[in-house]
Amino acid sequence: MRRAGAGLAVWLLALAACAPIHASPPTSPVAAGKQITVTATPVPLNAQDPAQDRIGDFRYIGGLVLTSPDTASLHGLSDMEISADGKLIAISDEGDLLSARLLSDSKGAPTGLAGATLTVLTGPDGNPLQGKLEADAEGMALLPNGDMLLSFERNNRILLYPAGGGAPRIAPSPAASFPANGGMEALSAIPGAGPGAYVTAGEDSGETWTCKLSGDCVQGAAIAKPPEFGVVAVRALPAGRMAWLLRAWDPVRGSRNALIIHDAGGEIARLEMTRPLTVDNYEGLAAIPAEDGSVRFYLLSDDNFQSSQRTLLLAFDWKPAK
Repeated sequence: MRRAGAGLAVWLLALAACAPIHASPPTSPVAAGKQITVTATPVPLNAQDPAQDRIGDFRYIGGLVLTSPDTASLHGLSDMEISADGKLIAISDEGDLLSARLLSDSKGAPTGLAGATLTVLTGPDGNPLQGKLEADAEGMALLPNGDMLLSFERNNRILLYPAGGGAPRIAPSPAASFPANGGMEALSAIPGAGPGAYVTAGEDSGETWTCKLSGDCVQGAAIAKPPEFGVVAVRALPAGRMAWLLRAWDPVRGSRNALIIHDAGGEIARLEMTRPLTVDNYEGLAAIPAEDGSVRFYLLSDDNFQSSQRTLLLAFDWKPAK
């Protein structure tokens, strides 16, 4: 169940486009880098109880199953960022970058993606990343200046993709050894710690590090978790809070996830998802704070390129207690 040339200028231009969403099959597939149609099908939080719209303090806003008739590459999505105006970017663990605009209804529920494109990630030599060893992108962080950081498993490293385009460069990463498929899936900018600060974590170990582009990575406290759970995503929130996404799977219980919010004193909120809720291999996390202190969270699942799994995008609202 694990797993799971393009600079930033490419996806920034792509977000300006807006294509209709439809389900008509194309006459032939389109290559990565071209605009693609994304079909979005609504899903309830709980198919056995369609009226359910809450998990503890988290309110379900809506969710979608995402597919495309145009390409076989809209799979394996492992992390994402969504801005307040709906600009969405996501990475796949096969080395593709999805750019689109998230559409919503009058109540804020997601309804689809428009203007979607797929581009191929490049390496420091400017050439497309080749093979699973080099292209296994897992974590994403957008820095305040628009630069994008991506963390990779297998060949464990962090690359910085300049906002203005061009080849990426190596960024500081922890001086640690990771299992081949248990490395730095979680990655987030920490604007409160400086414009070049970010945090990452080991999926299996739960160990965390705070890094700066101008320096090294400093190890912090490990995430408290059951051993069967892996740390797969993180987002920094206002007021020094952090949101951590954990994932587990076994053949009896299937996929399970927990979204845990911490402040300086420890855990303050938790969203747990298991059957019969709409669960899958959630690995991606986006967080959009609002002026009233609430946060809109989006969860994105990696379907492992398996027909038995789905690419799901779910939205939840959470507001901290005063």
